[in-house]
Amino acid sequence: MRPEAVAAYTAALADGGNASSLHASGRRARRVVEESREALAAALRARPSEVVFTAGGTESDNLAIKGLYWARRAAEPRRHRVLVSAVEHRAILDAVVWLAEAQDAQVELLPVDSTGMVRPDVLAAAIARDPDSVALVSVMWANNEVGTVSPVAELAAVAHRYGIVFHTDAVQAVGSIPVSFEDSGADALTVSAHKLGGPIGMGALLVRRGLVLAPLTHGGGQERDVRSGTLDTPGVAAFAAAASAAVAEQPVEAVRLAALRDDLVARVFATVPDVVANGAPSGPGRLPGIAHLTFPGCEGDSLLLLLDAHGIECSTGSACSAGVARPSHVLLAMGVDEARARGSLRFSLGRTSAAGDVDALIRVIMPVVNRARRAGALAGLSGG
Repeated sequence: MRPEAVAAYTAALADGGNASSLHASGRRARRVVEESREALAAALRARPSEVVFTAGGTESDNLAIKGLYWARRAAEPRRHRVLVSAVEHRAILDAVVWLAEAQDAQVELLPVDSTGMVRPDVLAAAIARDPDSVALVSVMWANNEVGTVSPVAELAAVAHRYGIVFHTDAVQAVGSIPVSFEDSGADALTVSAHKLGGPIGMGALLVRRGLVLAPLTHGGGQERDVRSGTLDTPGVAAFAAAASAAVAEQPVEAVRLAALRDDLVARVFATVPDVVANGAPSGPGRLPGIAHLTFPGCEGDSLLLLLDAHGIECSTGSACSAGVARPSHVLLAMGVDEARARGSLRFSLGRTSAAGDVDALIRVIMPVVNRARRAGALAGLSGG
């Protein structure tokens, strides 16, 4: 957590008021919540009334997908199609699978290009097959594995042309690139606190004024009667503090991280000649802090554990898919073959990353790759 978030969190912990109560401590908690709501809205270029606090990105995604689908089906029963990109986080993909199995939704995965992007013409073609049957569209703002940035405003405009609501998961984007809810055209937007240096277990769903959303939970009617439950006042305060700090430093930090990432990629290429880069090229179409590389002849899990033994932490995909012995669905959707997908790693750089971290990786990457390749060859010879 950022120092600003820790300070806000610990200050709020000292007062145990319930923000829904009318007594003095409740009013103090309510003031903290509403001032934090205003700060988060300002950071994301939204109205305070559009901010619905949740327990994180997964809840926000589920609230958006299920809540919008139920509301749209109730108003217009014919709207049963749900269009989402094939490279979404599991919080979206598993939610729409549940809608298909339990709610008779017709789910369609929008294909992506070789960089992991949904093209506006692809979305338009999918909608045009039967526009009046589409309940909602969801396309993530920036991919959490390969770092490709989507043209959210263009995609939202396509959906709105047909009167369809548009949601975007911006968990990976906020704090890394400029994000404006007002300018995005999105009807709902997901954000998570821990990606910004805030507390784990805190998030928000931004929802346009006037948009009808069916709740997942019922109870006290908090958060516009969309998300009942006693608010986590310390978490809300820390979330707002982290978001404000992350967004304020984003322009400068993005330049620093992009340079660090490009240095990492260039030096890995110089050290491991047959390495392959995945996702969009360096520039505005890619997040500044993510490098996604394929090491032919290696298993990603082997590379991950060997690097971890040297104190270098990386990933074979999103943390929510860790430990699952299958290639990345993101890479497969991009047209990458299964063998190459299995030998891929994501290196994530953030506010605590420095040039010395890249140096540490370069010192060990070739010996680690050689060892992983030997292990892979032995496994192949032994048949497993």
